Amino acid sequence: MRLADLQPGQKAIVKAIGDLGELKDRLMELGLLCGETVQLLRRAPLGDPLELRFGNEKIALREEDARKIDVEPISRIHREEGKGSV
Repeated sequence: MRLADLQPGQKAIVKAIGDLGELKDRLMELGLLCGETVQLLRRAPLGDPLELRFGNEKIALREEDARKIDVEPISRIHREEGKGSV
C-alpha cells in the first residue's frame, strides 16, 4: 500500500521509500525512516498535499511524493498477529 492511500487518522509503518531525490534525504533527516510509524492527519480540500505526523514532526507532503512511499497499515499488522484493530 502507498502512503497516499491511507485514510485520515490511519497509521502505518514505513516499509520502503522510493526515489524522491533530495526530498528523501530531508525526510530521513526529519526521522521518516523504514520501520517508523506515520499517520495521515488530513488532506487539503482538493486532496493534495497531505498532512502527516511521524515522531514529533508534522509535515505536508505532495500526493505525488507520498505515492513513492510503501507502508503497511497498523490495523492490518495487528489483525495478522491476532491482536485486533488499533
